Amino acid sequence: MTVSRGCGLLLHPTSLPGRWGVGDLGPEARRYVEWLAAAGVGWWQMLPLNPPGPGASPYSATSTFAGNPLLISPDGLREDGLLAEDDLAPFPAFGGGPVTFEAVVPVKEMLLRRAFERFASAPPPGMVEAFDAFRQAERGWLDDYAAYAAIAHAEGTPVWQRWPSPLALREPAAVAAWTAAHEGEVRYRAFRQFLFFRQWEALRAFARERRVGVFGDLPIFVASASAEVWAHRQLFHLDAQGWPAVVAGVPPDYFS
Repeated sequence: MTVSRGCGLLLHPTSLPGRWGVGDLGPEARRYVEWLAAAGVGWWQMLPLNPPGPGASPYSATSTFAGNPLLISPDGLREDGLLAEDDLAPFPAFGGGPVTFEAVVPVKEMLLRRAFERFASAPPPGMVEAFDAFRQAERGWLDDYAAYAAIAHAEGTPVWQRWPSPLALREPAAVAAWTAAHEGEVRYRAFRQFLFFRQWEALRAFARERRVGVFGDLPIFVASASAEVWAHRQLFHLDAQGWPAVVAGVPPDYFS
């Protein structure tokens, strides 16, 4: 067996530079891939790309399958015709240094909602069909995640055990009534995932063309405050209210 040697660098996309206060999957990511290729570096390793839960850690994600909406590039949305230059102009450039999530999240959220409004009123050619195809292909996880994320936003917490009992325990009638009453918000949450995976697949293809491989990392366990535990309680050791009955994998830090 012939084994070829290679080298790589670990850099989470949030650490890339850019005007939006947090790195994303847009032009700076492509520029980084080009730099890796020019330097002869064949691998880009990342941390998990899932949406982080409380504490902003990608290792405690609110979904096993979903992508982090903060990584969606506003510049990429402009390239797709979902944002105009006038939409981006009012927002000041953030400085360098660590990500200040409290400041970044509202700006990204405002731009994503603006993109969703543009999609609803004047979608770019072919995008409605692409979104519908994405929802159909990913419905095995996306429907549950979109409902979970919409309810979490409305309740102000991803910790579903703190929601009203009928929603927390996912009583079918209660969830169906809630999602029907908030159909636009549920669709918005699914749309963000469509945008994330659209940009993610484009970046992967860009890297592949330049012979740069991309690989990441996974949390050891599914987080309790996640769409999957909410939707599939029977697969996890939970008490009657949905709280974990057993917790494993905690490192010997100050809290243990």
